[in-house]
Amino acid sequence: MTTALATLAHFIHGTEVAGASGRFGDVYDPATGRVSGKVPLASKAEVESAIADAQAAFPAWAATTPLNRARVMFKFKELLERHADEIAMAITLEHGKVLSDAKGELTRGMEVVEFACGIPHLLKGEHSMNVGGGVDSYSEYSPLGVVTGITPFNFPCMVPMWMFPIAIACGNTFILKPSERDPTPPMILARLLKEAGLPDGVFNVVHGDKEAVDALLDDPRVQAVSFVGSTPIAEYIYSRGSAAGKRVQALGGAKNHMVVMPDANLDQAANALLGAGYGSAGERCMAISVAVCVGDATADALIARLKPMVEGLRIGPGCQGDPDMGPLVTGAHRDKVRGFVDAGVAEGAELVVDGRGLQVAGHEQGFYLGGCLFDRVTPAMRIYKEEIFGPVLCVVRVADFDSACRLVNEHEYGNGTAIFTRDGDSARQYAHNIQVGMVGINVPIPVPMAFHSFGGWKRSLFGPLHMHGPDGVRFYTRMKTITARWPTGIRAGAEFSMPTMK
Repeated sequence: MTTALATLAHFIHGTEVAGASGRFGDVYDPATGRVSGKVPLASKAEVESAIADAQAAFPAWAATTPLNRARVMFKFKELLERHADEIAMAITLEHGKVLSDAKGELTRGMEVVEFACGIPHLLKGEHSMNVGGGVDSYSEYSPLGVVTGITPFNFPCMVPMWMFPIAIACGNTFILKPSERDPTPPMILARLLKEAGLPDGVFNVVHGDKEAVDALLDDPRVQAVSFVGSTPIAEYIYSRGSAAGKRVQALGGAKNHMVVMPDANLDQAANALLGAGYGSAGERCMAISVAVCVGDATADALIARLKPMVEGLRIGPGCQGDPDMGPLVTGAHRDKVRGFVDAGVAEGAELVVDGRGLQVAGHEQGFYLGGCLFDRVTPAMRIYKEEIFGPVLCVVRVADFDSACRLVNEHEYGNGTAIFTRDGDSARQYAHNIQVGMVGINVPIPVPMAFHSFGGWKRSLFGPLHMHGPDGVRFYTRMKTITARWPTGIRAGAEFSMPTMK
């Protein structure tokens, strides 16, 4: 007897709406390899219906006081805490990451909700009295209207929460197009927002593929687009959205380097690399995928520490026991990552730890790949140049600090980086001279807190504004500057010269 698969719905105007396009995608349990559900893939007409609902809800929500918008965020935060275990389990069952990592993802997302609770303060403008005779000048921040977020599979809760809490708190209405690979967690967020008192139509979820994305990018009612994903898609989103007159922030791929200096605490560096390289099976845009060792002695000592640690990774279903690493999100992605490992071997890199043959007892059909560790990787190799997005760590050897900096700066990506050293001069030089958006000093994954902004440089970010923090507020608002003079200060007669406020 077969069990009927659950079929998800869209969330439009506060209601779950069945998909009407007739097209559906499979949702997998990565731990077993079995299909666990079906997700509707929206047509252009369904997306346009969601946009119309969001546009209709905008005037009343924009007119709602920032204090009352903040109260919805406070209630939403309370509900997230109450339902944290349920949400984390949903993440693990569809993404595959271990339960502790899923809970960590949710916590980092909730920090942005906490930041958005301060929206009455964050929307305060500036005021200058008497910029001229009897003239005052002041600024205010207005919401944009309907905005959208297009988010990846690797953080089905955290990345959407980088976007919509601030967008909604600023007075916009929001359409989320989450990844079709793990669509259940965003639906839980939608239900909790409604329970928190958010008016219908202010937050909507539309599942889909390229047809849904293009409909959002092309519709003139959508004012802004936020995206996180691969660089080719980020560039596409930025180009097409900008051409349609929208404000766009599109975060792309990464190849994050960690420079290990000869004076570093190598036990600390090895532990940092293990977590930053293999946590979440390497499916993080802030994963460390390249260790740059300054000097052969540093590399030899680091490899000697890392090899048994990588071989000893506990790998299994994310919600059973206490594994270090779960499966990859899909079989196709696992095979792609395995292909990178094959290419590294073919190109002459030394495969110190080979995880390609991993089998998890009782879960032989799951999408597992063991940790892989390469040494003597060179910048000409594909495994160095491209984002792998899997549990593969590459060690590159360089002669000195300047060579390490040059290597990092010459890479096309500039998302995150780290340096491990005891020397303050090296750390300071690295932090100031490296061409990367987020830098860690003895911190392996330098993701800023919610009250700072997240974003990379070079081909890791398209658009001038980063996510959450002060840039998030700026992205989701328009500034208006008002210059005012009242009748008692108005001179008689017309003035034809450029006003100078004398």
